[in-house]
Amino acid sequence: MKKTQLFTLILASTVVLSASAQIKAPKPSPTAEIEQTVGLTEIEIEYSRPGKKDRKVFGDLVPYGEIWRTGANASTKFETDKDISVNGKELKKGKYALYTIPGENEWTVIFHNNTTYWGVGEYKQEEDALRVTAKPTTLKETIETFTIDFGHFTSSGAKLMLSWENTMVAIDIDTKLDAQMEAQIKSVLIDGPNAGDYVAGARYYLEKGEKLDQALEWMNKAVEQRPDAFWYIHDKAQILAKMGKKKEAIEAANKSIEVAKAAKGGDFGYVKKNEEFIQGLK
Repeated sequence: MKKTQLFTLILASTVVLSASAQIKAPKPSPTAEIEQTVGLTEIEIEYSRPGKKDRKVFGDLVPYGEIWRTGANASTKFETDKDISVNGKELKKGKYALYTIPGENEWTVIFHNNTTYWGVGEYKQEEDALRVTAKPTTLKETIETFTIDFGHFTSSGAKLMLSWENTMVAIDIDTKLDAQMEAQIKSVLIDGPNAGDYVAGARYYLEKGEKLDQALEWMNKAVEQRPDAFWYIHDKAQILAKMGKKKEAIEAANKSIEVAKAAKGGDFGYVKKNEEFIQGLK
C-alpha cells in the first residue's frame, strides 16, 4: 500500500515538473529596441536582427525588387511622437511598420499603417502611409548583423541608417524643430502663461497656505483672461478668505454666483457652493 502511494506521488511530481519546465534558448535573430531623441521628437524602433552567417544577403537571401520586412520575425516598428518629414515628405505622428524594397541602385523605404502583419504575406500597398526612395552605399567593412541606427545629427534632424552585409541605406529625418521652437517662443515668451497655468500655481499655494499674495495675483490674472470662469472666481474667494480678507472674499463669492447663474451650460453646483462658502464666513 505504501509503495503504491509513493509511486503515485513520484508520478504526480513528474507530471507537474514536465508541465512547468521550459527550456529557453537564444533567438537566432534577437530583438532590439531603439529610443532616440531627435530635436524635440521621440522616436522608437523595434526590430529583429538577423545575421549574415556566411550567406549572400542582398540579391539572394533578400531578393532585389521584392518587399522585405526589414529585419526578421515580426515586422519592424517605427513610432514618432510628433509629425516629422522623411526625405522631405510629411509623416504624421504615430506607429508604423517599416518595410523596404531593396534594389541594386535604389531602395524604397515604406512606412505602413498596418503594424499587425508578421511578415510580408498580408502586406497591402494601399495601406502605405508614405514611400520614399534612397540610394544604397557600399561599405568597405562587412556588417555581420542587420543594424538600424541614427547618425549625422543636427539640431533638427538625423539620418536613419539601415546597414547589413556591405550595404548601407540612409534616409533623412527632419523633426520640424523651427516650427516647434516658434510655437514655444510664442506661448511662453510672447503670449505668456495662459489662465490654466496661473490657476495651477495659485491653487498650489492655496492648498499649502503659503505665498497667498502671489496666489491672489496669479488668480486675478486667470480671472482677467477668463472672466466667464466662475470656478476661478470661487478659488479667488477662497484665497481671500485664507488671507483674512473676509469682506473681499464674500464679494468674490457673490461675483462667482452672478457669473455662474448667467452661464448657459449650467452652474455645476457652484451657486450652492458659493452660498455655503459665504454662510461659513458669516
